[in-house]
Amino acid sequence: MDRTPTQGILLAFLAYLAYAVSDASVKLLEGSLSAYEAVFFGALSGLVAIPWVKRRGERYRDLFRANNRVMWGVRAGAAATGSLGSVTAFTHLSMAEAFCLLFLMPTFVTVLSVVFLKEPVGWRRWGAVLLGFAGVLVVLRPGFRELNLGHLGAVVGGLSGAVTVVTLRAFGQSETRLSLYGAGLAGPILATGLLMLPGFVWPAPLQWIWLLGYGLLAAAGNILVMLASARIPASLVAPAQYSQMIWAILFGYLVFGDHLEPVMALGVGIILFSGVLTFRREGIRRPKGWRRVPPVHPQ
Repeated sequence: MDRTPTQGILLAFLAYLAYAVSDASVKLLEGSLSAYEAVFFGALSGLVAIPWVKRRGERYRDLFRANNRVMWGVRAGAAATGSLGSVTAFTHLSMAEAFCLLFLMPTFVTVLSVVFLKEPVGWRRWGAVLLGFAGVLVVLRPGFRELNLGHLGAVVGGLSGAVTVVTLRAFGQSETRLSLYGAGLAGPILATGLLMLPGFVWPAPLQWIWLLGYGLLAAAGNILVMLASARIPASLVAPAQYSQMIWAILFGYLVFGDHLEPVMALGVGIILFSGVLTFRREGIRRPKGWRRVPPVHPQ
């Protein structure tokens, strides 16, 4: 019996477990360090994954070389805003609510693909888009609850991830994997390295543990996704990301004392269903399926 597909699926689920624990680690900082510092050290930790990212024939200087410099710059910028948005979301929201809004990424991808790539979209995918936004309204309940910076961060994180996906669809085939990964590190390191300087505080020992957990586990997730993608189609790897919601609810309840309200649970279900529909229609329209390309991490 061929064990490769089973191994690939297991690796995909392990990857998204690593991402979920990474997000829990940054949440355990409880905002004691600025989001700029958290992203900077998280991105710096991502350097450890480079030997696994590098393909035969690629050179380390390819990290900072690109055939399309505009695309490389967009990728770097989206990585910075996406990482900052995600850290802000997990700092101010419950894990379940943060993931719920970050999972709007497939919805944003559909919209951006129509606007910038002129891709044809049928009524089923538009229906999934509308369903996703309806789920957001159920979760946010504007006018009935107070919204905060975390909600904005989660939306920015999801939108930044979508910008990355659409950019790579348009130009990614012309670049090396090492170059694309380098952009995903260079953007956050450079941007947040500068932004953190005015209020920089040297992390305490416990804060170092959470920072390294955030960065190293995200790097491990990236490696595991690549290993999974080598064994199974990307269309099977990507849906495994929804297992993060199970970990989010579990960690939220056991570690952070969060409780999933019935109304929010309904909104979560709607958004997840919308994402699954989008992935399914994407798989039918594009056999190669989706590829998760994390900025450094989220998501």
